[in-house]
Amino acid sequence: MKELKTLNKYFLKYSRHLGWGILFVTISNLFGIFPAQLTRNALDVVAGNIDTYRLFNGFGLQNDFYKLLTFNIFLFGILVLSMALLKGIFMFLMRQTIIVMSRHIEYDMKNEIYAHYQKLGLSFYTSNNTGDLMNRISEDVGRVRMYVGPAIMYTINLIVMFLLVIWAMVSVNARLAFYVLLPLPIMSFMVYNVHDKINKRSEAVQAKLSDLSTFVQETFSGIRVLKAYVREKQFLKAYSIQSSDYRDLSMNLVKVNALFMPSMLLLVGLSTILTIYVGSIEVMNGRLTVGNIAEFVLYVTMLTWPVASLGWVVTIVQRAAASQERINEFLKIQPDIVGGNYAPERLKGEIILQNVTVKYPQSGTVALNNVSFSVKPGQSLGVIGRTGSGKTTLVNVLLRLLDPSEGNVVLDGKNLKDFDLGVLRDRTGCVPQDVFLFSDTIKGNIAFGLKSKMDLSKVEQAAKDADVYDNIAEFPMGFNTIVGERGITLSGGQKQRISIARAIIKQPDILVFDDCLSAVDTLTEEHILSNLRRIMKDRTTVLISHRVATVKNADHIIVLDEGSIAEDGNHQELMAKRGLYASLFEMQLLEEIS
Repeated sequence: MKELKTLNKYFLKYSRHLGWGILFVTISNLFGIFPAQLTRNALDVVAGNIDTYRLFNGFGLQNDFYKLLTFNIFLFGILVLSMALLKGIFMFLMRQTIIVMSRHIEYDMKNEIYAHYQKLGLSFYTSNNTGDLMNRISEDVGRVRMYVGPAIMYTINLIVMFLLVIWAMVSVNARLAFYVLLPLPIMSFMVYNVHDKINKRSEAVQAKLSDLSTFVQETFSGIRVLKAYVREKQFLKAYSIQSSDYRDLSMNLVKVNALFMPSMLLLVGLSTILTIYVGSIEVMNGRLTVGNIAEFVLYVTMLTWPVASLGWVVTIVQRAAASQERINEFLKIQPDIVGGNYAPERLKGEIILQNVTVKYPQSGTVALNNVSFSVKPGQSLGVIGRTGSGKTTLVNVLLRLLDPSEGNVVLDGKNLKDFDLGVLRDRTGCVPQDVFLFSDTIKGNIAFGLKSKMDLSKVEQAAKDADVYDNIAEFPMGFNTIVGERGITLSGGQKQRISIARAIIKQPDILVFDDCLSAVDTLTEEHILSNLRRIMKDRTTVLISHRVATVKNADHIIVLDEGSIAEDGNHQELMAKRGLYASLFEMQLLEEIS
Protein backbone atom coordinates (compact mmCIF):
# COMPACT_ATOMS: atom_id res chain seq x y z
CA MET A 1 0.00 0.00 0.00
CA LYS A 2 3.04 2.29 0.25
CA GLU A 3 2.93 3.29 -3.42
CA LEU A 4 -0.85 3.76 -3.32
CA LYS A 5 -0.50 6.44 -0.61
CA THR A 6 0.19 8.93 -3.40
CA LEU A 7 -3.51 8.59 -4.34
CA ASN A 8 -4.65 10.02 -1.00
CA LYS A 9 -4.59 13.53 -2.49
CA TYR A 10 -7.28 12.43 -4.94
CA PHE A 11 -9.41 10.85 -2.20
CA LEU A 12 -9.15 14.15 -0.31
CA LYS A 13 -10.11 16.09 -3.44
CA TYR A 14 -13.16 13.89 -4.05
CA SER A 15 -13.98 13.24 -0.38
CA ARG A 16 -17.57 14.35 -0.98
CA HIS A 17 -18.08 11.63 -3.59
CA LEU A 18 -16.49 9.05 -1.28
CA GLY A 19 -18.56 10.14 1.73
CA TRP A 20 -21.85 9.99 -0.15
CA GLY A 21 -20.80 6.65 -1.62
CA ILE A 22 -20.24 5.11 1.83
CA LEU A 23 -23.66 6.43 2.95
CA PHE A 24 -25.39 4.96 -0.12
CA VAL A 25 -23.61 1.61 0.37
CA THR A 26 -24.86 1.44 3.95
CA ILE A 27 -28.45 2.33 3.04
CA SER A 28 -28.55 -0.10 0.10
CA ASN A 29 -27.36 -2.92 2.37
CA LEU A 30 -29.99 -2.06 4.98
CA PHE A 31 -32.63 -2.47 2.30
CA GLY A 32 -30.96 -5.82 1.49
CA ILE A 33 -31.25 -7.02 5.10
CA PHE A 34 -34.93 -6.12 5.57
CA PRO A 35 -36.32 -8.43 2.80
CA ALA A 36 -34.69 -11.46 4.49
CA GLN A 37 -36.43 -10.56 7.76
CA LEU A 38 -39.73 -9.95 5.95
CA THR A 39 -39.40 -13.37 4.28
CA ARG A 40 -38.85 -14.96 7.70
CA ASN A 41 -41.96 -13.25 9.08
CA ALA A 42 -44.02 -14.23 6.04
CA LEU A 43 -43.06 -17.91 6.31
CA ASP A 44 -43.63 -17.91 10.07
CA VAL A 45 -47.08 -16.37 9.56
CA VAL A 46 -47.96 -19.04 6.99
CA ALA A 47 -46.50 -21.90 9.07
CA GLY A 48 -48.15 -20.64 12.26
CA ASN A 49 -51.60 -20.24 10.71
CA ILE A 50 -51.79 -23.29 8.49
CA ASP A 51 -53.18 -25.46 11.31
CA THR A 52 -55.69 -22.76 12.21
CA TYR A 53 -56.81 -22.64 8.59
CA ARG A 54 -57.43 -26.41 8.62
CA LEU A 55 -59.47 -26.16 11.84
CA PHE A 56 -61.98 -23.96 10.01
CA ASN A 57 -62.48 -26.65 7.34
CA GLY A 58 -66.18 -26.81 6.50
CA PHE A 59 -66.95 -23.48 8.15
CA GLY A 60 -67.62 -20.19 6.40
CA LEU A 61 -64.87 -18.50 8.41
CA GLN A 62 -62.26 -20.55 6.51
CA ASN A 63 -62.78 -18.45 3.38
CA ASP A 64 -62.45 -15.18 5.33
CA PHE A 65 -59.33 -16.49 7.07
CA TYR A 66 -57.88 -17.49 3.67
CA LYS A 67 -58.48 -13.98 2.29
CA LEU A 68 -56.83 -12.40 5.33
CA LEU A 69 -53.83 -14.74 5.03
CA THR A 70 -53.38 -14.10 1.30
CA PHE A 71 -53.70 -10.35 1.88
CA ASN A 72 -50.90 -10.51 4.47
CA ILE A 73 -48.70 -12.55 2.12
CA PHE A 74 -49.44 -10.08 -0.70
CA LEU A 75 -48.50 -7.22 1.63
CA PHE A 76 -45.23 -8.97 2.48
CA GLY A 77 -44.56 -9.39 -1.26
CA ILE A 78 -45.17 -5.68 -1.92
CA LEU A 79 -42.82 -4.76 0.93
CA VAL A 80 -40.09 -7.08 -0.41
CA LEU A 81 -40.42 -5.61 -3.91
CA SER A 82 -40.32 -2.08 -2.47
CA MET A 83 -37.18 -2.92 -0.51
CA ALA A 84 -35.57 -4.40 -3.65
CA LEU A 85 -36.48 -1.27 -5.60
CA LEU A 86 -35.03 1.03 -2.93
CA LYS A 87 -31.89 -1.14 -2.73
CA GLY A 88 -31.50 -0.83 -6.50
CA ILE A 89 -31.90 2.95 -6.36
CA PHE A 90 -29.24 3.32 -3.67
CA MET A 91 -26.92 0.90 -5.50
CA PHE A 92 -27.26 3.13 -8.55
CA LEU A 93 -26.43 6.18 -6.42
CA MET A 94 -23.50 4.26 -4.91
CA ARG A 95 -22.06 3.67 -8.38
CA GLN A 96 -22.81 7.23 -9.42
CA THR A 97 -20.59 8.46 -6.59
CA ILE A 98 -17.74 5.96 -6.15
CA ILE A 99 -17.37 4.84 -9.79
CA VAL A 100 -17.76 8.44 -11.01
CA MET A 101 -15.07 9.42 -8.48
CA SER A 102 -12.76 6.80 -9.99
CA ARG A 103 -13.32 8.22 -13.47
CA HIS A 104 -12.50 11.73 -12.22
CA ILE A 105 -9.31 10.40 -10.62
CA GLU A 106 -8.42 8.56 -13.84
CA TYR A 107 -8.92 11.81 -15.78
CA ASP A 108 -6.74 13.78 -13.34
CA MET A 109 -4.01 11.13 -13.34
CA LYS A 110 -3.78 10.97 -17.12
CA ASN A 111 -3.58 14.75 -17.33
CA GLU A 112 -0.92 14.85 -14.61
CA ILE A 113 1.20 12.17 -16.31
CA TYR A 114 0.79 13.74 -19.77
CA ALA A 115 1.73 17.18 -18.44
CA HIS A 116 4.76 15.68 -16.67
CA TYR A 117 5.84 13.90 -19.87
CA GLN A 118 5.83 17.22 -21.70
CA LYS A 119 8.12 18.82 -19.10
CA LEU A 120 10.79 16.13 -19.43
CA GLY A 121 13.76 16.61 -21.73
CA LEU A 122 15.07 14.68 -24.72
CA SER A 123 17.27 12.46 -22.54
CA PHE A 124 14.14 10.98 -20.97
CA TYR A 125 12.71 10.02 -24.36
CA THR A 126 15.98 8.57 -25.60
CA SER A 127 16.17 6.25 -22.57
CA ASN A 128 12.49 5.14 -22.59
CA ASN A 129 10.59 3.56 -25.46
CA THR A 130 7.25 4.92 -26.64
CA GLY A 131 5.36 1.71 -25.89
CA ASP A 132 6.36 1.87 -22.22
CA LEU A 133 5.29 5.52 -21.98
CA MET A 134 1.93 4.66 -23.53
CA ASN A 135 1.41 1.71 -21.17
CA ARG A 136 1.93 3.84 -18.08
CA ILE A 137 -0.60 6.45 -19.14
CA SER A 138 -3.19 3.92 -20.32
CA GLU A 139 -2.74 0.37 -18.98
CA ASP A 140 -1.26 1.34 -15.60
CA VAL A 141 -3.71 4.18 -15.00
CA GLY A 142 -6.55 1.80 -15.90
CA ARG A 143 -5.40 -0.67 -13.25
CA VAL A 144 -5.15 2.09 -10.65
CA ARG A 145 -8.68 3.19 -11.55
CA MET A 146 -9.90 -0.33 -10.79
CA TYR A 147 -8.49 0.17 -7.28
CA VAL A 148 -9.96 3.63 -6.62
CA GLY A 149 -13.30 2.55 -8.10
CA PRO A 150 -14.52 -1.07 -8.02
CA ALA A 151 -12.01 -2.28 -5.39
CA ILE A 152 -12.88 0.53 -2.96
CA MET A 153 -16.61 0.08 -3.67
CA TYR A 154 -16.61 -3.69 -3.17
CA THR A 155 -14.46 -3.41 -0.05
CA ILE A 156 -16.81 -0.89 1.55
CA ASN A 157 -19.79 -2.96 0.45
CA LEU A 158 -18.26 -6.14 1.95
CA ILE A 159 -17.44 -4.48 5.28
CA VAL A 160 -20.86 -2.88 5.66
CA MET A 161 -22.79 -5.96 4.53
CA PHE A 162 -20.65 -8.31 6.63
CA LEU A 163 -21.24 -6.28 9.78
CA LEU A 164 -24.99 -6.00 9.16
CA VAL A 165 -25.49 -9.65 8.19
CA ILE A 166 -23.31 -11.03 11.01
CA TRP A 167 -25.16 -8.87 13.51
CA ALA A 168 -28.51 -10.05 12.13
CA MET A 169 -27.50 -13.76 12.11
CA VAL A 170 -25.86 -13.76 15.56
CA SER A 171 -28.87 -11.99 17.04
CA VAL A 172 -31.04 -14.88 15.78
CA ASN A 173 -28.78 -17.92 16.41
CA ALA A 174 -24.99 -17.78 16.96
CA ARG A 175 -24.45 -21.54 16.40
CA LEU A 176 -26.12 -21.53 12.99
CA ALA A 177 -24.26 -18.34 12.07
CA PHE A 178 -20.92 -20.09 12.74
CA TYR A 179 -21.74 -23.04 10.46
CA VAL A 180 -23.11 -20.77 7.73
CA LEU A 181 -19.93 -18.68 7.64
CA LEU A 182 -17.57 -21.68 7.77
CA PRO A 183 -17.14 -22.21 3.97
CA LEU A 184 -16.87 -18.49 3.14
CA PRO A 185 -13.16 -17.98 4.11
CA ILE A 186 -12.33 -21.09 2.05
CA MET A 187 -14.21 -19.52 -0.87
CA SER A 188 -12.31 -16.23 -0.53
CA PHE A 189 -8.94 -18.04 -0.35
CA MET A 190 -9.83 -20.12 -3.41
CA VAL A 191 -10.94 -17.06 -5.38
CA TYR A 192 -7.70 -15.28 -4.51
CA ASN A 193 -5.57 -18.17 -5.77
CA VAL A 194 -7.66 -18.73 -8.88
CA HIS A 195 -7.64 -15.02 -9.72
CA ASP A 196 -3.88 -14.95 -9.24
CA LYS A 197 -3.51 -17.70 -11.83
CA ILE A 198 -6.05 -16.00 -14.11
CA ASN A 199 -4.16 -12.70 -13.89
CA LYS A 200 -0.79 -14.28 -14.65
CA ARG A 201 -2.20 -16.16 -17.61
CA SER A 202 -4.15 -13.09 -18.76
CA GLU A 203 -0.96 -11.01 -18.70
CA ALA A 204 0.82 -13.70 -20.72
CA VAL A 205 -2.04 -13.65 -23.25
CA GLN A 206 -1.94 -9.83 -23.41
CA ALA A 207 1.85 -9.83 -23.86
CA LYS A 208 1.61 -12.34 -26.70
CA LEU A 209 -1.24 -10.36 -28.27
CA SER A 210 0.95 -7.26 -28.10
CA ASP A 211 3.78 -9.14 -29.84
CA LEU A 212 1.34 -10.39 -32.46
CA SER A 213 -0.02 -6.87 -33.07
CA THR A 214 3.50 -5.44 -33.34
CA PHE A 215 4.44 -8.15 -35.85
CA VAL A 216 1.36 -7.42 -37.98
CA GLN A 217 1.91 -3.66 -37.79
CA GLU A 218 5.53 -3.99 -38.89
CA THR A 219 4.47 -6.31 -41.71
CA PHE A 220 1.92 -3.86 -43.07
CA SER A 221 4.20 -0.85 -42.57
CA GLY A 222 7.02 -2.57 -44.47
CA ILE A 223 4.82 -4.31 -47.03
CA ARG A 224 6.78 -2.76 -49.93
CA VAL A 225 10.07 -4.16 -48.66
CA LEU A 226 8.44 -7.51 -47.89
CA LYS A 227 7.08 -7.84 -51.43
CA ALA A 228 10.26 -6.53 -53.03
CA TYR A 229 12.30 -9.27 -51.31
CA VAL A 230 9.58 -11.94 -51.85
CA ARG A 231 9.34 -12.81 -48.14
CA GLU A 232 5.56 -13.41 -47.94
CA LYS A 233 5.86 -17.14 -47.15
CA GLN A 234 8.47 -16.63 -44.43
CA PHE A 235 6.39 -13.94 -42.75
CA LEU A 236 3.24 -16.07 -43.01
CA LYS A 237 5.09 -18.95 -41.31
CA ALA A 238 6.39 -16.65 -38.56
CA TYR A 239 2.87 -15.26 -38.05
CA SER A 240 1.43 -18.80 -37.81
CA ILE A 241 3.96 -19.71 -35.09
CA GLN A 242 3.12 -16.60 -33.03
CA SER A 243 -0.60 -17.14 -33.61
CA SER A 244 -0.29 -20.74 -32.37
CA ASP A 245 1.48 -19.55 -29.22
CA TYR A 246 -1.33 -17.07 -28.64
CA ARG A 247 -3.93 -19.82 -29.09
CA ASP A 248 -2.16 -22.11 -26.59
CA LEU A 249 -1.92 -19.38 -23.97
CA SER A 250 -5.60 -18.49 -24.49
CA MET A 251 -6.60 -22.13 -24.05
CA ASN A 252 -4.69 -22.31 -20.75
CA LEU A 253 -6.62 -19.26 -19.56
CA VAL A 254 -9.96 -20.78 -20.64
CA LYS A 255 -9.22 -23.97 -18.64
CA VAL A 256 -8.75 -21.99 -15.41
CA ASN A 257 -11.89 -19.95 -16.06
CA ALA A 258 -13.85 -23.16 -16.72
CA LEU A 259 -12.99 -24.50 -13.25
CA PHE A 260 -13.79 -21.26 -11.45
CA MET A 261 -17.60 -21.15 -11.62
CA PRO A 262 -18.23 -24.83 -10.73
CA SER A 263 -15.96 -24.47 -7.67
CA MET A 264 -17.82 -21.35 -6.61
CA LEU A 265 -21.21 -23.01 -6.97
CA LEU A 266 -19.97 -26.03 -5.00
CA LEU A 267 -18.98 -23.86 -2.02
CA VAL A 268 -22.21 -21.84 -2.20
CA GLY A 269 -24.17 -25.10 -2.25
CA LEU A 270 -22.16 -26.36 0.74
CA SER A 271 -23.09 -23.25 2.75
CA THR A 272 -26.75 -23.72 1.84
CA ILE A 273 -26.71 -27.41 2.82
CA LEU A 274 -25.09 -26.57 6.17
CA THR A 275 -27.70 -23.87 6.74
CA ILE A 276 -30.60 -26.24 6.09
CA TYR A 277 -29.07 -29.17 8.01
CA VAL A 278 -28.02 -27.27 11.16
CA GLY A 279 -31.10 -25.07 10.92
CA SER A 280 -33.39 -28.11 10.82
CA ILE A 281 -31.77 -29.47 13.99
CA GLU A 282 -32.31 -26.11 15.68
CA VAL A 283 -35.97 -26.06 14.53
CA MET A 284 -36.54 -29.54 15.98
CA ASN A 285 -34.98 -28.37 19.24
CA GLY A 286 -37.38 -25.42 19.26
CA ARG A 287 -34.67 -22.77 19.03
CA LEU A 288 -35.52 -21.64 15.47
CA THR A 289 -38.48 -21.43 13.13
CA VAL A 290 -38.78 -22.47 9.50
CA GLY A 291 -38.72 -18.78 8.59
CA ASN A 292 -35.30 -18.45 10.23
CA ILE A 293 -33.89 -21.12 7.91
CA ALA A 294 -35.16 -19.21 4.86
CA GLU A 295 -33.77 -16.01 6.36
CA PHE A 296 -30.32 -17.58 6.78
CA VAL A 297 -30.36 -18.97 3.23
CA LEU A 298 -30.95 -15.43 1.96
CA TYR A 299 -28.12 -14.17 4.17
CA VAL A 300 -25.80 -16.79 2.67
CA THR A 301 -26.78 -15.64 -0.82
CA MET A 302 -26.13 -12.02 0.16
CA LEU A 303 -22.67 -12.80 1.56
CA THR A 304 -21.52 -15.19 -1.16
CA TRP A 305 -20.46 -12.77 -3.87
CA PRO A 306 -19.07 -9.99 -1.64
CA VAL A 307 -16.89 -12.56 0.18
CA ALA A 308 -15.91 -14.16 -3.12
CA SER A 309 -14.96 -10.73 -4.43
CA LEU A 310 -12.49 -10.32 -1.57
CA GLY A 311 -9.88 -12.40 -3.38
CA TRP A 312 -10.56 -10.47 -6.58
CA VAL A 313 -10.20 -7.16 -4.71
CA VAL A 314 -6.85 -8.25 -3.22
CA THR A 315 -5.63 -9.06 -6.72
CA ILE A 316 -6.78 -5.67 -8.00
CA VAL A 317 -4.97 -3.91 -5.14
CA GLN A 318 -1.77 -5.83 -5.87
CA ARG A 319 -1.91 -4.98 -9.56
CA ALA A 320 -2.76 -1.35 -8.80
CA ALA A 321 0.18 -1.08 -6.39
CA ALA A 322 2.55 -2.44 -9.04
CA SER A 323 1.13 -0.05 -11.65
CA GLN A 324 1.25 2.94 -9.30
CA GLU A 325 4.88 2.13 -8.53
CA ARG A 326 5.63 2.32 -12.28
CA ILE A 327 3.75 5.61 -12.54
CA ASN A 328 5.49 7.07 -9.48
CA GLU A 329 8.83 6.06 -10.96
CA PHE A 330 8.23 8.45 -13.87
CA LEU A 331 6.56 11.17 -11.82
CA LYS A 332 9.62 11.34 -9.56
CA ILE A 333 11.88 12.12 -12.54
CA GLN A 334 12.57 15.83 -12.61
CA PRO A 335 13.03 17.77 -15.88
CA ASP A 336 16.70 18.22 -16.72
CA ILE A 337 15.85 21.40 -18.65
CA VAL A 338 14.28 24.11 -16.47
CA GLY A 339 13.51 27.56 -17.86
CA GLY A 340 14.23 30.92 -16.30
CA ASN A 341 12.05 33.99 -15.85
CA TYR A 342 13.33 36.19 -18.68
CA ALA A 343 10.52 36.58 -21.23
CA PRO A 344 11.16 39.30 -23.84
CA GLU A 345 8.48 40.12 -26.41
CA ARG A 346 10.95 39.70 -29.28
CA LEU A 347 14.43 38.27 -29.81
CA LYS A 348 17.13 40.33 -31.50
CA GLY A 349 18.84 37.15 -32.64
CA GLU A 350 22.43 37.62 -31.44
CA ILE A 351 23.82 34.14 -30.74
CA ILE A 352 27.16 33.43 -29.04
CA LEU A 353 28.53 29.99 -28.20
CA GLN A 354 31.36 30.00 -25.68
CA ASN A 355 33.48 26.81 -25.54
CA VAL A 356 30.44 24.54 -25.78
CA THR A 357 30.99 20.82 -25.24
CA VAL A 358 28.21 18.23 -25.32
CA LYS A 359 28.80 14.71 -24.06
CA TYR A 360 26.00 12.16 -24.07
CA PRO A 361 26.07 10.35 -20.70
CA GLN A 362 24.41 7.17 -21.99
CA SER A 363 27.01 6.44 -24.64
CA GLY A 364 29.90 8.67 -23.54
CA THR A 365 30.02 10.15 -27.07
CA VAL A 366 31.34 13.72 -27.38
CA ALA A 367 28.99 15.26 -29.96
CA LEU A 368 30.38 18.83 -29.73
CA ASN A 369 33.89 19.64 -28.54
CA ASN A 370 34.82 23.18 -27.45
CA VAL A 371 32.68 24.92 -30.10
CA SER A 372 32.71 28.74 -30.15
CA PHE A 373 31.16 31.14 -32.67
CA SER A 374 28.93 34.19 -32.81
CA VAL A 375 26.08 35.33 -35.04
CA LYS A 376 25.04 38.98 -35.18
CA PRO A 377 21.35 39.98 -35.26
CA GLY A 378 19.87 39.56 -38.74
CA GLN A 379 22.77 37.49 -40.05
CA SER A 380 22.57 34.05 -41.59
CA LEU A 381 24.82 31.26 -40.35
CA GLY A 382 25.59 28.18 -42.37
CA VAL A 383 26.71 25.00 -40.63
CA ILE A 384 28.04 22.18 -42.78
CA GLY A 385 29.62 18.86 -42.03
CA ARG A 386 29.55 15.17 -42.74
CA THR A 387 27.08 12.77 -41.10
CA GLY A 388 27.82 12.48 -37.38
CA SER A 389 29.75 15.73 -37.16
CA GLY A 390 27.39 17.17 -34.49
CA LYS A 391 25.03 19.31 -36.58
CA THR A 392 21.76 18.07 -35.03
CA THR A 393 23.25 18.30 -31.53
CA LEU A 394 24.02 21.96 -32.26
CA VAL A 395 20.34 22.49 -33.17
CA ASN A 396 19.24 20.92 -29.87
CA VAL A 397 21.62 23.21 -27.97
CA LEU A 398 20.33 26.35 -29.75
CA LEU A 399 16.70 25.41 -29.00
CA ARG A 400 17.73 24.35 -25.48
CA LEU A 401 16.38 20.86 -25.94
CA LEU A 402 19.58 19.86 -24.17
CA ASP A 403 22.16 21.81 -22.16
CA PRO A 404 25.88 21.71 -22.90
CA SER A 405 28.09 19.67 -20.60
CA GLU A 406 30.53 22.58 -20.59
CA GLY A 407 30.45 26.17 -21.84
CA ASN A 408 27.63 28.67 -22.29
CA VAL A 409 25.12 29.72 -24.93
CA VAL A 410 24.37 33.46 -24.91
CA LEU A 411 21.33 34.94 -26.67
CA ASP A 412 20.92 38.72 -26.89
CA GLY A 413 23.46 39.15 -24.10
CA LYS A 414 21.64 36.79 -21.69
CA ASN A 415 22.51 33.22 -20.81
CA LEU A 416 20.13 30.87 -22.60
CA LYS A 417 19.24 29.27 -19.26
CA ASP A 418 17.72 32.56 -18.08
CA PHE A 419 15.04 32.52 -20.81
CA ASP A 420 11.52 31.26 -20.26
CA LEU A 421 11.39 28.04 -22.32
CA GLY A 422 7.94 28.76 -23.75
CA VAL A 423 8.95 32.24 -24.94
CA LEU A 424 12.31 31.03 -26.31
CA ARG A 425 10.78 28.25 -28.40
CA ASP A 426 7.77 30.32 -29.41
CA ARG A 427 10.01 33.01 -30.93
CA THR A 428 12.24 30.40 -32.60
CA GLY A 429 11.22 28.45 -35.68
CA CYS A 430 12.77 25.05 -36.33
CA VAL A 431 12.50 22.69 -39.27
CA PRO A 432 13.90 19.34 -38.05
CA GLN A 433 15.77 16.84 -40.13
CA ASP A 434 13.29 14.11 -39.21
CA VAL A 435 10.03 15.58 -40.54
CA PHE A 436 6.96 14.77 -38.49
CA LEU A 437 3.47 15.52 -39.78
CA PHE A 438 0.29 14.86 -37.81
CA SER A 439 -2.60 12.75 -39.11
CA ASP A 440 -4.47 15.89 -40.05
CA THR A 441 -5.17 18.01 -43.11
CA ILE A 442 -2.34 19.82 -44.89
CA LYS A 443 -3.97 23.04 -43.74
CA GLY A 444 -3.96 21.85 -40.13
CA ASN A 445 -0.31 20.81 -40.29
CA ILE A 446 0.84 24.17 -41.62
CA ALA A 447 -1.39 26.14 -39.23
CA PHE A 448 0.14 24.17 -36.35
CA GLY A 449 2.72 26.95 -36.21
CA LEU A 450 0.03 29.57 -35.51
CA LYS A 451 -0.89 30.45 -31.95
CA SER A 452 -3.94 32.44 -33.05
CA LYS A 453 -7.03 31.24 -34.95
CA MET A 454 -6.37 29.61 -38.31
CA ASP A 455 -5.99 32.12 -41.14
CA LEU A 456 -6.24 30.41 -44.55
CA SER A 457 -4.54 33.34 -46.33
CA LYS A 458 -1.50 32.96 -44.05
CA VAL A 459 -1.48 29.20 -44.62
CA GLU A 460 -1.54 29.66 -48.40
CA GLN A 461 1.21 32.30 -48.30
CA ALA A 462 3.42 30.04 -46.15
CA ALA A 463 2.85 27.21 -48.66
CA LYS A 464 3.89 29.52 -51.51
CA ASP A 465 7.03 30.60 -49.65
CA ALA A 466 7.91 26.93 -49.06
CA ASP A 467 7.33 26.24 -52.78
CA VAL A 468 4.68 23.60 -52.10
CA TYR A 469 1.52 25.55 -53.00
CA ASP A 470 1.30 24.17 -56.55
CA ASN A 471 1.62 20.58 -55.34
CA ILE A 472 -1.16 21.09 -52.80
CA ALA A 473 -3.41 22.74 -55.39
CA GLU A 474 -3.16 19.61 -57.55
CA PHE A 475 -4.64 17.39 -54.81
CA PRO A 476 -8.42 16.75 -55.19
CA MET A 477 -9.07 18.10 -51.68
CA GLY A 478 -6.41 20.81 -51.84
CA PHE A 479 -5.45 22.10 -48.40
CA ASN A 480 -8.11 19.83 -46.86
CA THR A 481 -6.21 16.70 -47.95
CA ILE A 482 -5.55 14.31 -45.05
CA VAL A 483 -1.83 13.52 -45.03
CA GLY A 484 -2.18 10.21 -43.17
CA GLU A 485 -0.03 8.82 -40.36
CA ARG A 486 3.32 10.67 -40.30
CA GLY A 487 2.45 12.13 -43.71
CA ILE A 488 2.60 8.74 -45.46
CA THR A 489 0.50 9.94 -48.42
CA LEU A 490 3.08 12.61 -49.35
CA SER A 491 6.50 12.36 -50.95
CA GLY A 492 9.63 13.13 -48.94
CA GLY A 493 10.07 16.52 -50.62
CA GLN A 494 6.43 17.49 -50.03
CA LYS A 495 6.67 16.59 -46.36
CA GLN A 496 9.83 18.66 -45.96
CA ARG A 497 8.29 21.70 -47.64
CA ILE A 498 5.09 21.49 -45.54
CA SER A 499 7.33 21.33 -42.47
CA ILE A 500 9.13 24.45 -43.71
CA ALA A 501 5.78 26.21 -44.24
CA ARG A 502 4.82 25.32 -40.65
CA ALA A 503 7.94 27.08 -39.37
CA ILE A 504 7.63 30.09 -41.70
CA ILE A 505 4.04 30.84 -40.70
CA LYS A 506 5.22 31.53 -37.12
CA GLN A 507 7.22 34.53 -38.39
CA PRO A 508 9.98 33.65 -35.92
CA ASP A 509 12.80 35.94 -34.82
CA ILE A 510 15.27 33.06 -35.27
CA LEU A 511 14.83 30.31 -37.85
CA VAL A 512 16.82 27.08 -37.69
CA PHE A 513 16.96 24.64 -40.62
CA ASP A 514 18.32 21.21 -39.67
CA ASP A 515 19.26 19.60 -42.98
CA CYS A 516 15.63 19.79 -44.08
CA LEU A 517 16.17 20.34 -47.83
CA SER A 518 17.81 17.00 -48.56
CA ALA A 519 14.73 15.60 -50.34
CA VAL A 520 14.14 18.51 -52.72
CA ASP A 521 15.84 19.17 -56.03
CA THR A 522 18.36 21.98 -56.55
CA LEU A 523 15.89 24.30 -58.33
CA THR A 524 13.23 23.96 -55.62
CA GLU A 525 15.88 24.46 -52.95
CA GLU A 526 16.99 27.70 -54.60
CA HIS A 527 13.36 28.96 -54.73
CA ILE A 528 12.88 28.20 -51.04
CA LEU A 529 16.17 29.82 -50.01
CA SER A 530 15.34 32.88 -52.12
CA ASN A 531 11.98 33.22 -50.36
CA LEU A 532 13.68 32.74 -47.00
CA ARG A 533 16.11 35.60 -47.67
CA ARG A 534 13.07 37.84 -48.20
CA ILE A 535 11.08 36.51 -45.22
CA MET A 536 14.00 36.45 -42.77
CA LYS A 537 15.39 39.86 -43.69
CA ASP A 538 16.72 41.48 -40.49
CA ARG A 539 16.15 38.17 -38.68
CA THR A 540 18.67 35.52 -37.72
CA THR A 541 18.77 32.33 -39.78
CA VAL A 542 20.77 29.18 -39.07
CA LEU A 543 21.09 26.84 -42.07
CA ILE A 544 22.44 23.39 -41.22
CA SER A 545 23.15 20.99 -44.04
CA HIS A 546 25.56 18.47 -45.50
CA ARG A 547 25.18 20.18 -48.91
CA VAL A 548 27.34 23.18 -49.77
CA ALA A 549 24.66 24.58 -52.11
CA THR A 550 22.36 25.14 -49.12
CA VAL A 551 24.82 27.22 -47.06
CA LYS A 552 27.06 28.91 -49.63
CA ASN A 553 25.10 32.20 -49.59
CA ALA A 554 25.11 32.48 -45.77
CA ASP A 555 26.85 35.49 -44.20
CA HIS A 556 29.06 33.20 -42.16
CA ILE A 557 29.80 29.48 -42.47
CA ILE A 558 31.31 27.04 -40.00
CA VAL A 559 32.50 23.57 -40.94
CA LEU A 560 32.03 20.88 -38.29
CA ASP A 561 34.19 17.77 -38.23
CA GLU A 562 33.86 15.19 -35.44
CA GLY A 563 32.20 17.75 -33.15
CA SER A 564 34.79 20.51 -33.60
CA ILE A 565 34.96 23.55 -35.86
CA ALA A 566 37.42 22.65 -38.60
CA GLU A 567 37.00 25.87 -40.63
CA ASP A 568 34.95 29.05 -40.65
CA GLY A 569 34.40 32.08 -42.88
CA ASN A 570 32.24 32.94 -45.89
CA HIS A 571 32.02 30.89 -49.09
CA GLN A 572 34.86 32.69 -50.89
CA GLU A 573 37.18 32.58 -47.88
CA LEU A 574 36.57 28.88 -47.31
CA MET A 575 37.10 28.03 -50.98
CA ALA A 576 40.38 29.95 -50.91
CA LYS A 577 41.59 27.84 -47.95
CA ARG A 578 41.33 24.68 -50.08
CA GLY A 579 40.41 22.67 -46.99
CA LEU A 580 37.50 20.42 -46.00
CA TYR A 581 34.83 22.85 -47.24
CA ALA A 582 36.40 23.14 -50.70
CA SER A 583 36.76 19.36 -50.83
CA LEU A 584 33.07 18.88 -50.03
CA PHE A 585 32.08 21.49 -52.62
CA GLU A 586 34.10 19.90 -55.40
CA MET A 587 32.92 16.39 -54.52
CA GLN A 588 29.24 17.44 -54.56
CA LEU A 589 29.72 19.40 -57.77
CA LEU A 590 31.11 16.30 -59.47
CA GLU A 591 28.14 14.24 -58.21
CA GLU A 592 25.69 16.76 -59.72
CA ILE A 593 27.53 16.78 -63.07
CA SER A 594 27.64 12.99 -63.25
